[in-house]
Amino acid sequence: MKNVENVEFGAWLSIAAYISLSIFKLIIGYLTESKALTADGLNNSTDIFLSVAILIGIRISRKPPDANHTYGHTKAESIASLVASFIMVSVGFNIMLKSFRQIFLGSEITIPDTFAAWTAVICAIVMYFVYRYNYRLALQTKSSALLSAAKDNLSDAWVSIGVMIGIIGAQFGLIWLDPLAALVVGILICKTAWTIFWDSTHVLTDGFDEEELLQYTKTVMQIKGVRVVESMRARNQGSEIFVDVVIHIDPDISIIQGHLICDKIEKIMREKHAVSNVHIHIEPYIEQLEMKRESIK
Repeated sequence: MKNVENVEFGAWLSIAAYISLSIFKLIIGYLTESKALTADGLNNSTDIFLSVAILIGIRISRKPPDANHTYGHTKAESIASLVASFIMVSVGFNIMLKSFRQIFLGSEITIPDTFAAWTAVICAIVMYFVYRYNYRLALQTKSSALLSAAKDNLSDAWVSIGVMIGIIGAQFGLIWLDPLAALVVGILICKTAWTIFWDSTHVLTDGFDEEELLQYTKTVMQIKGVRVVESMRARNQGSEIFVDVVIHIDPDISIIQGHLICDKIEKIMREKHAVSNVHIHIEPYIEQLEMKRESIK
């Protein structure tokens, strides 16, 4: 429960930061006539939706298993991230389109005030510290939704740095740098949206890292009594990991001994790999059968 509360605090921290920074950037962007800073403010406004979606997903994921969701509701985090990615990409495309028109279709370009650059720097520093907090918290709680939020926090920090560069460049006669920075902001928003979309769909389609599966297999094979690991499968359920494994043990041991081997597998997988649930199927180890299988391979 404490982990969930911490994750919620991370989401609330992002919401508070984005509301404050988006209002600040939009006001300063309007007063200083900086297209890049205004675009960055719009970027942060979409991040509010992302953080709210993540918060909703986290709260839904807390619901216990029921008749229709026997594995619980933890994938709600990934669904929330997926929805947020669609919102982000729509805003990113809109910013790109407006910037493109201004740069290449001869729209009037104004030189922004240098105060806009200082605003971007301050906001970048704030977002970097929000990123550091959420990233550490995501690793501790293994929250995929909060990790998506942390990636977005870092992206926003870099976006603000790019905005600052564009505004300063405009002061030296490179007036096209401000709308160009806005265009880059739009591209980065779409890139972040794609990353979040890819990660979310990977989890929702039960994708899993092959290297991690290999590590799981090696761990189980080191447990005394396990002769063969026939198959190893895993999937993410939000911040939880579910593993299905088929092992072969000696056929002449007792049921109690087999049960103790399974208990040890569950304990080690939980402690070493933070696996939430391990479903173990036992098969009798018959050497002749294994030799036949090897010959087929």
